[in-house]
Parts: sequence; structure tokens; C-alpha cells
Amino acid sequence: MKNRYILPVLIILFFTNCEKVIDLEVPSIEPKLIIDASFEVMFDQNPIVSNNSVKLRLSADYFDDVIPIVTNATVFLTNLSNNTVIPFSDVNADGDYEPSNLFIPLDEVEYELTVIYNNETYKGKATKVKTSKLITVEQGEKTLFSGDEIELKISFQDNEALENYYLFNIDIYNYLAIEDRYFDGSIYNFSYFYEDENIEFPKSIPVKLSGITKEYFTYFRVLIAQSGQNAGGPFQSAPSSLLGNITNTSNEANFPIGYFHISETDTLNLELVEKN
Repeated sequence: MKNRYILPVLIILFFTNCEKVIDLEVPSIEPKLIIDASFEVMFDQNPIVSNNSVKLRLSADYFDDVIPIVTNATVFLTNLSNNTVIPFSDVNADGDYEPSNLFIPLDEVEYELTVIYNNETYKGKATKVKTSKLITVEQGEKTLFSGDEIELKISFQDNEALENYYLFNIDIYNYLAIEDRYFDGSIYNFSYFYEDENIEFPKSIPVKLSGITKEYFTYFRVLIAQSGQNAGGPFQSAPSSLLGNITNTSNEANFPIGYFHISETDTLNLELVEKN
């Protein structure tokens, strides 16, 4: 009976002894500007607040662990209905540019984002997209494969007679993009299975629902498929081949990575408890 194990052991020893270290030379690419400009207007709060941040980074080589930040750019918005300019500044020198004064994007107003970096000008346009309100976010009893997942039962009312696209952000960087093709005008209920290996109960997690355009819906689904859900944010490891709605008006060939979008956003917080 012992003889049947001789061949597998010899194979393992053979490949172990023949192991060689090969140094791969991965070609370095010219860094591209990454522009993450996704604004959230919290319309359900009183007073209304808005998270308006333009995050600027540079793309890095595949094996690099650090994503370089950009702190020496000029960033501003232009209200195209009256040409009012809203300046942004990087107060903390962390590559995150925010409005210098209080700014709440208006309904049905197109805004133009301008980023000037390395003597090149990048521009993109966006108008605030309406969204629906969350009805309930509850903790369920079901699990999936490992048994460690936590079921979140989510429901919201879709706006009737409109072609709606939505982006969920659950906790931090757990994204889900959906369209209302099969539930137009209805209350939509679904389960999302949340997993956190280091979770400590009780834990409060925010669930955000944002309205997005059809173009951003398509862009985001491709982006998540290519860069993954939990890579530190959707634009941290964005592929350079995926073009957004921001263009380089100075040098078309040196296109940026990223997207400019303004969303109405509704938020509910759920207190997770440990189930026996």
C-alpha cells in the first residue's frame, strides 16, 4: 500500500529541486492623473449637506504599494448657468481638494470641473442626479457559503416612469450598481451579504443609495469588474484603458483616469448585532 505514494513524492521533489528564481522586468508606464470627483448631496438631512471632494492621484506600476498623491494642482468648478466659479483647495496636503467655501450643488444646473496640473488642463461636466429614499435596512438571518456573512435586507421605492440607475455604498467601498429595468416604479427589496473578517459587535455601518447616470452606471460596473471591490476605493487601482467623462483639453493623448459625477444620496445606519 505504501508504494502508491512514491510517485507523487518524487514529482514534488523533482519540481522542488528544479525551482529557479526568475526576475521579471515589468515595463514602467508614464503616470497618468487619476481624478475621483464623485459628489454626494445628502438631501434628506436638515440642513442639506454635501460631500464635495476631488481626489487627485497618479497611477503607479502594478507592483507598487503606494499611490502617489497630487498636491500642486489648481481645481475649481464653474456653474455654467451663470459662470460662477467655485474654487477648491487641498488644505491638508493629502491630494483631497474641497470647496474653499460652503457649496451645495443646485438642481438642474450643469457644472464644469477644471483641474490644471503640470501645465495641462482637464475638464468634465456633470449635473446632479436625483435618487430615491431608502425605506428600510435590516439585519437578516440568512448566510451564504462560509456561514460568516451577514444578511442586510434593503428596500427602497423606485421613481416611476423614469429610467433610473443607482449606486449603493455599504460600509466603506462595498459597491453595488443596479438599474430599475425589472422593477420600475415599484418597491424593490433585496439582500446584500456583508462580510468582515475582523468585525467586532456591535457595529454601526452606513448604507448609502445614490442616483447615477446611465453612463456612470456602465463605467462603474466595468471599473469594479477590473479593479475589484476592496482595493481601497474604486479609483485606487483603476485600469488606464478605462476612459471616463473627463478629458485633457491640452493634450488629448495624455487622457486622465476617473469620473466627475454629482449624486443625490440617501443614508441609513444599521447597528449590526451578533446572532447565535
